[in-house]
Amino acid sequence: MTAVPVPYRVVARWPETPDTVTLRLEPVGEPLPVFVPGQFAMVWVFGRGEIPVSASSIPTNGGLAHTVRSVGAVSDGLYAARVGDVLGLRGPYGTGWELDKAVGQDLLVVAGGIGLAPLRPLIRDAVADAGRYGHLNVLIGARTPADLMAKNESGQWPTAFTGVTVDRPDDHWAGRIGVVTKLLNQAHCTPANTTAFVCGPEPMIRATARDLAHRGVPPDRIRVSLERNMRCATGHCGHCQLGPLLLCRDGPVVDWQCAEPLLYAREL
Repeated sequence: MTAVPVPYRVVARWPETPDTVTLRLEPVGEPLPVFVPGQFAMVWVFGRGEIPVSASSIPTNGGLAHTVRSVGAVSDGLYAARVGDVLGLRGPYGTGWELDKAVGQDLLVVAGGIGLAPLRPLIRDAVADAGRYGHLNVLIGARTPADLMAKNESGQWPTAFTGVTVDRPDDHWAGRIGVVTKLLNQAHCTPANTTAFVCGPEPMIRATARDLAHRGVPPDRIRVSLERNMRCATGHCGHCQLGPLLLCRDGPVVDWQCAEPLLYAREL
């Protein structure tokens, strides 16, 4: 892990949604240490600055890639990056999903919108080593059909159940409608023997984790990825503080047993 950005070249680029793109990157020189699913990098656009972006693919299961939505000056620059452009990366930072701790258990992956990106390498690892786990379930929610990510790939995952739902359908949508928690009843898993991995907007995380706990999934086996204003990524600036946690160091992935009292504390 280095505090100085390392040059990485964009070697492939593909759109996920109208405002979201995935960039596959390769090192120009010495590579960064290997990322694990759930970790993030600080991605630097020269002349604009840097932002934290979780790895949506890692070298061991598809090459290093980052998925970014165009919402600001730096992310606009990443969205505009083309094959051959050079970006700066530093990392990897933060905690991972810790899939190895779920051996022998059913897996429940719940993603909201672009929250599917940090979960994609975990799903790929679970599929590649399916014999170590029970039933794999993937639940995907988005605001509209246009906001759904990984449309082709998600249909090819050999899961016990893959459910997709949208909040606001268009005239061509023939799938499920509603929030992603409505899909929980269709998942093939035994709550007491399930590890859940949840990523998406914070209200969706709270609702999903609360529902899972009510169903009997142990809170320490509900893993959630949290987001705050990360600037240094080294635990020094304090901008990503959430109560006693510095999410760049102690997160972004934590268990619900730790996250619940913090997310329900007003103004924390």
